[in-house]
Amino acid sequence: MDELVERLSVEGQEVMVGGPSPSVGEFQRRVTKMGYVFIKFVATNGGTDLGVRVDEARTDLSKADFANGTGTAHVEGTLTLNYVKVRCVADVDMATLSGTGHLVALEAAHV
Repeated sequence: MDELVERLSVEGQEVMVGGPSPSVGEFQRRVTKMGYVFIKFVATNGGTDLGVRVDEARTDLSKADFANGTGTAHVEGTLTLNYVKVRCVADVDMATLSGTGHLVALEAAHV
C-alpha cells in the first residue's frame, strides 16, 4: 500500500476543514449543496488537504448546528490519493472546524 495512504489510515488522525476559505458557512455549503469538501490531515509535512466527494448516505449532519457553530458533523466520502481509491471518514467539531479522521483503502494502488 502507498506509504501516505497507510499513515493516514490510522484512526484518530487530527483533521481540520481545509480549502481556500474554511468557515462554518462554507463547510455547510460544500457538504450540503456542492457535495465536495476539503479535509486537511494536519500531521503530515505541511498538511495534506484532500478534496472529498461527499457520500450523502454515510454522512450524518444531525448533530451539527451550522447556524450556531456547535455540534459535530460526521462526513464520509471518496477520493483517489496516490493512485489508491480511498474513503475519508472525519468527525468535525463546528466550533473549531477540527476533529479526527482517517482513510480507508478501497483497493490496491494502480500505477
